[in-house]
Amino acid sequence: MIPGAFAYACPQSVGEAVGMLAECGEGAKILAGGQSLLPLLRLRSMTPKLLVDINRVPQLRGVREEGDSLVIGSMTTQHDLLHDVLVQRNAPLLAAAAQMAGDPAVRHRGTLGGSVTHADPAGDLAPVVLALDGELVAQGPRGLRTIPAAAFFVGHLATALEPEELLVEIRLPKAGDGWGFHYEKFQVSAQAPTLVGVAAAVRCENGGIAEARIALANMGVTPLRAATTEAALTGADATEAAVARAAEGVAEGTTPTTPEPGHSTVYRAHLARVLTRRAVLAAVRTERS
Repeated sequence: MIPGAFAYACPQSVGEAVGMLAECGEGAKILAGGQSLLPLLRLRSMTPKLLVDINRVPQLRGVREEGDSLVIGSMTTQHDLLHDVLVQRNAPLLAAAAQMAGDPAVRHRGTLGGSVTHADPAGDLAPVVLALDGELVAQGPRGLRTIPAAAFFVGHLATALEPEELLVEIRLPKAGDGWGFHYEKFQVSAQAPTLVGVAAAVRCENGGIAEARIALANMGVTPLRAATTEAALTGADATEAAVARAAEGVAEGTTPTTPEPGHSTVYRAHLARVLTRRAVLAAVRTERS
């Protein structure tokens, strides 16, 4: 199909982009990599009055260190996340998930900011930001605002961003000693969306698990933290049997939708348990010394 008519603007700075959003309000949409937005426009599932293309705003790209945090510009592509040395060293879980996001063509265009603000529950990068207790920094007419990842995803394809705000960067704590990371997912085919994904961050100490953070993709209308399993893993032995017991409760409190026949909520819960066990054990094996 052909998109409906809309105005197009290409700001050169964050301030200029924010001004356009403030002037147009809810009628404006941001164009980042376009991997999610363009199909919606073609299907007329979304009909903005103004499309604000932020691809020529250089401040939104790149990765840098600030103390104990890794700061990633919202327009940094998934390809760059996969190959950036700072990301590989300080946020290996994000690099691992980026490798599984789409295909090479998608990764060269798709951005971290675009992925998290689209807030697709089947997205691979949002649960990583959630598992790592990341922060999302937005700029609006009144200045900067920092939103914890736990408060950022508020519904299906919905975030805590105000219509006049622009996501400018994502801040992640640097990976510390003793932590291991892994991202595991299942999809029906290479081109199909993630049916269930698990982002696992595990800190080991004296042969056991001292701390665990588990986030799930596509087990609800937003990315979810698996609080029951996190609690069960804390203090548990880092053995396959102990991890399997902790993973039994990973689907508690989840409300997975059923995108296709044959993918019942019971099946999705089973997948979540299996993938959590695999992800946690792999994270234990990759523990940093």
